[in-house]
Amino acid sequence: MGLNSVDSDFEELLRGALPDDTVRTSEPRHLEEPRGRYHGRETLVVLPRSAEEVATAVRLCGKARVGIVPYAGGTGLVGGQISPEGPLPVILSLERMAAIRSIYPEENVLICEAGAVLADVQSAAEEAGRLFPLSLASEGSARIGGNLATNAGGTAVLRYGNARDLCLGLEAVLPDGQIWHGLKRLRKDNTGYDLRNLLIGSEGSLGIITAAALKLSSRPMASGTAVFVVPSPEAALSLLALARSQLGELVSGFELINGQGLEFLAETLPEVRQPFADRPQWSVLIEVGLVAGVSPQTALEQLFEAAAANGLALDGVIAQSAQQSDAFWNVREHIPEANKRVGAIISSDVSVPLGALPDFIAQGNEVIEQIGAFRINCFGHVGDGNLHYNIFPLPGRKASEHVNQRPELQRAVHDLAHRLGGSVSAEHGVGRLKVDDLERYGDPAKLSAMRAIKAALDPMGIMNPGAVLKT
Repeated sequence: MGLNSVDSDFEELLRGALPDDTVRTSEPRHLEEPRGRYHGRETLVVLPRSAEEVATAVRLCGKARVGIVPYAGGTGLVGGQISPEGPLPVILSLERMAAIRSIYPEENVLICEAGAVLADVQSAAEEAGRLFPLSLASEGSARIGGNLATNAGGTAVLRYGNARDLCLGLEAVLPDGQIWHGLKRLRKDNTGYDLRNLLIGSEGSLGIITAAALKLSSRPMASGTAVFVVPSPEAALSLLALARSQLGELVSGFELINGQGLEFLAETLPEVRQPFADRPQWSVLIEVGLVAGVSPQTALEQLFEAAAANGLALDGVIAQSAQQSDAFWNVREHIPEANKRVGAIISSDVSVPLGALPDFIAQGNEVIEQIGAFRINCFGHVGDGNLHYNIFPLPGRKASEHVNQRPELQRAVHDLAHRLGGSVSAEHGVGRLKVDDLERYGDPAKLSAMRAIKAALDPMGIMNPGAVLKT
């Protein structure tokens, strides 16, 4: 028995069970996603103010067999927040549940609601003298519930881990309408199955996260940023190993930047100041967060000297101020926007073992050349093996002219990542965009277990139908 569409009777039921102004007609922002590949349909949006109101809506949807699409900041890049087809669902937006409930600086814990904007969580931690290290280009609009639901990564994974590693406990509404009160501040809790880690990364397909206990860190006593020109991706990987041998786990960011991305940036956003007049083919952005008594400039100078002596760095600039550091990061953070303005044919979010990164880049170029002539911007979080491998048309042509080649190009990139022991979704999730990819590349035993878990927790299939797993 399948799902039912939202209708006037169900709308009346929802409005009668929830406070005034909780149920509305969807707005255009609820029906679009950043890449414009999926378009939703006008439906009802539920805007609860508490976990109890979320539970009420979920129970009613379950009884009526109406699907629920959770909506956080709307910044997801794989279509997980959009339902373009099938029975018309309810959209459940957490934007009103945005409170920072409490902070425990001595425990390095912050408890907030799922609708809290990531930047606001970072600011609250900073006001308490602590650091919440999850950092994304979309942090000004992305919300914590979505970050956890997709197990977001970002630029600081090398040192601090993904969103999963930054969460101690959850409050969530399960598909049967029960509220799981799991907001524990514990580092150790071995009482059975780990429901927290099951919900994190499930993209709303197993329940709706309503609040989280987040792990904070001490703020580095001093931080430093540098951009080093490297001769190749192989050299970048060796430079990372050298940096970690000299500085241990104090390296918090290590980003690989491709010259093609810098060319796009100069073309579309010339106001973004770049560190080198002659744009290098390969460079790395390095950030270190150090303990008291250690000079970031000295540490980075010593790193550059050792790297240059070993042929791993050809040139370098070390930030002399916080403003210059921000300018370096501004370059990295605007590369995705420049890509968007140029217009990619495909944008891939893959990961491979660190040692396979140079092979992936070299073989990827060869594979794509066999399909046709394109421009490639390969960049990303080389410190954790996550690359964004984006393919663009040649100058004077548009991405729309290559729509028929998109499946072949995407398949070639994903086949290569899989062949090298990698993943076709490193940090963006599966959503609706990569459901077929999960079926193609996923381990059969894992897929079987995932389907069993989905059937056990959500037997009616109301939670984000069409996302993650094929129905």
